[in-house]
Amino acid sequence: MSKFYVLGMGPGNEKYILPITKEIISECHVLIGGKRNLQYFEHLNKEKLYISADLNKIVDYVKNNYKRKKICFLLSGDTGFYSMTTFIKKHFSKDDMIVIPGISSFQYMAAKIGEEYNDALLGSVHGRDFDYISKLKEYNKIFLLTDKKNSPKSIAKNLIENKMEDCLLAVGENLSYENEKITLGSPKNILDIDEFSMSVVMIKRHVEL
Repeated sequence: MSKFYVLGMGPGNEKYILPITKEIISECHVLIGGKRNLQYFEHLNKEKLYISADLNKIVDYVKNNYKRKKICFLLSGDTGFYSMTTFIKKHFSKDDMIVIPGISSFQYMAAKIGEEYNDALLGSVHGRDFDYISKLKEYNKIFLLTDKKNSPKSIAKNLIENKMEDCLLAVGENLSYENEKITLGSPKNILDIDEFSMSVVMIKRHVEL
């Protein structure tokens, strides 16, 4: 039975794309993804569809073609961590696809700062609400995907307002790229920094700084 692929592309840099993922991409006829992920495969003679706001158009294309063409979705990070996989599963059966995971941004971040995440809560404030303040009463660490509104500075401000100044914050910007930057400090330290690009944030409670 014909299937299409859903591939996790890792934190961003091509070096962190799994070998099996590259092998599958080389065998596919159609690559679907954002510009950031497709940029590494522009040299391949493949049909390419760029993900835009009109996701229904992508769904219709896949439904009409995946039984006669080898198609793969190239998704940032890991397929199981706040990825487009959730949307894809609303339109296809799990039997229609083969999913290959990738290295997630929180895995990469945890390794870079020498932290384990078996005792952590994984969440996101990227385009969504998430009550990490109350969760910090239960979990020692929280990893969060952020956006421009729910930025590292807004997280730091929220912690201070809730009398959690003794937390440690780690902010990872442009993870895996040459301009990667990781900043560690108290909420006040983070609040004093002018600006951050889109980041992954770890909050670790009750740390002596």
